[in-house]
Amino acid sequence: MTFADVMERVAQGFEAVGVAVLVVGLVWSAVLAARVWRSDGGRRGYRALRETFGGVLLLGLEIFVAADLIRTVAVTPTLESVAVLGLIVLIRTFLSFSLQIEIDGVPPWRRALTSGATAVAQAARANQPGSGGRPDPSSP
Repeated sequence: MTFADVMERVAQGFEAVGVAVLVVGLVWSAVLAARVWRSDGGRRGYRALRETFGGVLLLGLEIFVAADLIRTVAVTPTLESVAVLGLIVLIRTFLSFSLQIEIDGVPPWRRALTSGATAVAQAARANQPGSGGRPDPSSP
């Protein structure tokens, strides 16, 4: 068995793991959404399904990119295969970016304003004595 054959098998293994992640993730997302649906209602259940399965899709895409990368670099390192890999990575990057915006509801460059340290600092300023519970108008 040659090195190229071994790397082809490794790439196929990554693809199998990617498919398993998608299938198990879909089932897990459906179970979680059903539990949320029963306890909190349909709207929250649907949101839980979208957010959970969106994360699963992102993970699956990353695994498939790894499989393509292994196959291109180790098995068929031709200019044509590298160009195809570049196109695949570009498409999957756009899909990942779109899914992340769909899950978070904001673009990545605006995420810091709605979560993390920025949100905590804004909440702390709003709750300072003398602010009347209102946010600081000079904050971003």
